[in-house]
Amino acid sequence: MIEIEFSSAIAIFIFLTVFIVFVIWLFTEKKKALGLLSPESRFLWQCNICTYVYIDSRHNAISQCPRCNSYNKKSSESA
Repeated sequence: MIEIEFSSAIAIFIFLTVFIVFVIWLFTEKKKALGLLSPESRFLWQCNICTYVYIDSRHNAISQCPRCNSYNKKSSESA
């Protein structure tokens, strides 16, 4: 059987716990950096009439709402 001191066992346990938390944090930050958690804000549109939020990646200035078919202009503050 392997003999180990109590203080060494506690130190190894704390080190491994901190290491696992660090690795999980790195993976979640990498996903955020790649944009896998949310779509790009330039493709998000909000209808001025029905307030429906939708994604339209084909148009830059004017888009048509899929719910109420009204035309929406991209405001300068959300661009």
